[in-house]
Amino acid sequence: MAEKQTAGRDNLGNFAPKFAELNDDVLFGEVWSREHQMSAHDRSLITVSSLLTQGVPQLADHMKIAKKNGVTKDEMVELITHLAFYAGWPKAWSAFNLAKKIYD
Repeated sequence: MAEKQTAGRDNLGNFAPKFAELNDDVLFGEVWSREHQMSAHDRSLITVSSLLTQGVPQLADHMKIAKKNGVTKDEMVELITHLAFYAGWPKAWSAFNLAKKIYD
């Protein structure tokens, strides 16, 4: 991921500085930067899939990241359609509503 992540420090830096450091430097720094092992595009597909199955609010932010990482609207639609049968129909509906806002 080319863009330096600062969400941890921006949102939790004063409250939970170690968590903020791990979020920004380890998760989004060291792990996401391992593009020789797996592309940011593929990491985004996996991350969106995981967050969709959990039904957590971070899904919206990661869909935006996925779009920046080259995940197309058609790929996102296929991902959500496929996961609807595994994660649940209501979660798919919610994910489609997010995806429409992000990809329109």
